[in-house]
Amino acid sequence: MARGLDILGDPWTILVLGEVFFGNGRFDAMKSRLEVADSVLTKRLAGLVESGLLTKRAYDDGGRTRSEYVLTEKGEDALPVLNAVTIWAEKHLPAPSEQAHMYVIHTGCGRRTSSADTCTGCGEQLTAANTSWHSQTRTPSPVELATAASPKGTAA
Repeated sequence: MARGLDILGDPWTILVLGEVFFGNGRFDAMKSRLEVADSVLTKRLAGLVESGLLTKRAYDDGGRTRSEYVLTEKGEDALPVLNAVTIWAEKHLPAPSEQAHMYVIHTGCGRRTSSADTCTGCGEQLTAANTSWHSQTRTPSPVELATAASPKGTAA
């Protein structure tokens, strides 16, 4: 457990990884969404790259080449950890507002699940390819997650 917490135990690290699962892997977009200082975000991204959970990929930003962060297979394997934190928080902590809820949805059967790794509706194993997150403050509809194979999600 301690080895895992060395990488995933920092709240900013989990939030940054969550943004990449949401398909939001560009520095400026993450900074804006998370309202985080450049130095904090830079440090967490570097740590996730060094740990092998994320990799950088070049993209053209209107004449400039920049980098975006995408999941590796190792990073994608962290999904049950993020699902567990989300499900636990929904069960045990009051939301700061009626809109501030986030749910884990199995896209295979379309049902909300209360398990981090297996759909409680149909029993199928949850993966980034068959899981959506529904953050009501982010979008009115569930967002398909980015995967290591196809790193772009549908949310900005």
